[in-house]
Amino acid sequence: MTEMLNMVGQWMPRLLDGLWLSLQVTGVSLVLGIAGGLALAVLALSRKRPVRILSTVVTEIGRGTPALVMLQFVYFGLPQTGIMLEGFAAAATALTLTTAAYTSEIIRAGLKSVPQGELEASSALGISRRDSLRFIIIPQGMRIAIPSLLGFSILMFQVSSLAFTIGLPELLSQAYSIGASNFRYLEVLTVAGLLYLAVTIPAGWFTRRVERKMSQHL
Repeated sequence: MTEMLNMVGQWMPRLLDGLWLSLQVTGVSLVLGIAGGLALAVLALSRKRPVRILSTVVTEIGRGTPALVMLQFVYFGLPQTGIMLEGFAAAATALTLTTAAYTSEIIRAGLKSVPQGELEASSALGISRRDSLRFIIIPQGMRIAIPSLLGFSILMFQVSSLAFTIGLPELLSQAYSIGASNFRYLEVLTVAGLLYLAVTIPAGWFTRRVERKMSQHL
C-alpha cells in the first residue's frame, strides 16, 4: 500500500497538469461552441428559407460527424490545405465545432419554448423582430436551455479525452504516457478515472441543483 501511494504521489503532478489542460480545452470549446450554437439556432428561426436550410445543413453535418473524426480532420486533414494548428488549437477547434452543432439544437428548443403570446405582444407594441430576439426570445430561451447546456458541458469534458489521439498531453494522454513507462496501466488509469469523477460528479450535482432551482420559475 505504501508503495502504491508513493507511485500515485509521483504520478499526480503530471496527471493534474493533464487534468488542467483537459479543463482548458473544454472551457474554450464550450465558450466558443455555445456562441456558435446560439448563432445557428437564431439562423434556424430565420424567415428566409435559404438561411434556415444553411443552418440545418451545418448543424446536421456537425452532429453527424463523430468528435474523434472531427479531431482527426482538423489536426491531420487541414494541414493539407495549408492550415496548420498545434495540438491545443486543433482540439479546441474540433470540439468547438461539435459543441456548436449539438448546442444549436438545445438552444433552438429553448428559443421555441418562449410563449408565442409574448412575441405577439412585442409585435403589437411595435418592437422589431430583431429587438424581440435580443431582449425577449434569446434571454428567456437561454434561461430555459441552461440545465441542458450544463449537462452537455459535462459530456464535452469527457469527450475531451479523445484529444490524446492527436498527442495533446491532456489527462488521458498523461495516463497512457505514465503507463507506457512502467506498465502499471491498471493503476494509473484508475487514478485518472478518479480524477475525471472528481470533476463530473460535483458538476452533475450542480447541474441537477440548477435544474431544480430554475424549474421553480419556469
